[in-house]
Amino acid sequence: MSEKILWVQNNLHKKSVNGVSTELFSKLEIEKAMNFHRTFPDYQPTPLRELKQLAKNLGVGGIFVKDESYRFGLNAFKALGGSYAIGRYLAQRLNKDISELPYDVLTSPEVKQQLGDITFATTTDGNHGRGIAWTARQLGQKSVVYMPKGSSQYRLEKIRGEGARAEITDLNYDDAVRMTAIEAEKKGWVVVQDTSWEGYEEIPSWIMQGYGTMSAEALEELNTQGVQKPTHIFVQAGVGALAGSVQAYYASLFKENRPKTVIVEANQADCLYKSALAGDGKPRVVGGDMATVMAGLACGEPNLIGWNILRDYSDMFMSCPDWVAAKGMRVLANPLLGDPKIISGESGAVTAGLLSSLLKEEAFQGAREVLGLNDKSQILIFNTEGNTDPYKYRSIVWDGELPSTGR
Repeated sequence: MSEKILWVQNNLHKKSVNGVSTELFSKLEIEKAMNFHRTFPDYQPTPLRELKQLAKNLGVGGIFVKDESYRFGLNAFKALGGSYAIGRYLAQRLNKDISELPYDVLTSPEVKQQLGDITFATTTDGNHGRGIAWTARQLGQKSVVYMPKGSSQYRLEKIRGEGARAEITDLNYDDAVRMTAIEAEKKGWVVVQDTSWEGYEEIPSWIMQGYGTMSAEALEELNTQGVQKPTHIFVQAGVGALAGSVQAYYASLFKENRPKTVIVEANQADCLYKSALAGDGKPRVVGGDMATVMAGLACGEPNLIGWNILRDYSDMFMSCPDWVAAKGMRVLANPLLGDPKIISGESGAVTAGLLSSLLKEEAFQGAREVLGLNDKSQILIFNTEGNTDPYKYRSIVWDGELPSTGR
């Protein structure tokens, strides 16, 4: 496996607005998700951190980090998608619009009696499953969570702490997803998964809409800091649900004047990069163990809704070795004087690590030119998780696991 960062310009990128529809992620649709999330007692917008000194050091106009380590006290963004999807599912069961079901109504004894007992099932490396378990507990329902082999024991215990029945399987992520779907079919559970396949698209689309709260908050916060919109967005991808949501929201808002977007993956699970590299518009699959430190990105089969959006609107796809994520964790945890400190996990920090190489190293001059990165660029990235596995975090940030020197 290459220890170099690889990039490919997206030749299928539609410079006009004639790509696949982004209607599901319009301002109106995302406002529905935001309004639902605002009814939760623990809701607060997560902070947008500006790294002024890092931007100056790297030669760009601004770098802004949307810090999801504060989301709902769960240390990751994932509950935004799971909670909204479950809310939409329950609204459908009750034959109501989601706007009629704020948190206090959904948790009422009357609604619980109407719904009865429901079990929500999912596959996760940690963050998504914890979000599903948390939401199910909040709403008085049950959850079952399966994790792929190699998953963190610490993350497993956090999921169990939310009341879920959870276990680590001996399967990779994509095989565990299939197993979960089979078990759910047998036992009458409701699958809440952020990847999609033929016949399973509605719930993944609701999850992606739920993620839109993060994008909408980020834009509002940029505006309050005097930035009309980002010129560039770097966003990490596993199956591509988050990246597709971010891309679709900004493409829907800004049409042909949308920010240039770079999709960032772990090189051992770079199905979207390989799909773009193939150049025929068809998704590609990556198999095997996908043993990357970026556990949240260790997904080898694209979300088809996400891929279609990313294929039509994204500018570049990049495949990153593990040292890039480790470098990003250290950059954010040990900021230049004057910048805020940000605690970021392996999957959350890869874009920061990528920027520190992309903007400095001669090898990436071609990529910088394609993207038009310069001293006027206003770059938005997302810290999708904090130290969701503190032991791994310390191993990297304190003890120097995965050094970026001498590669």
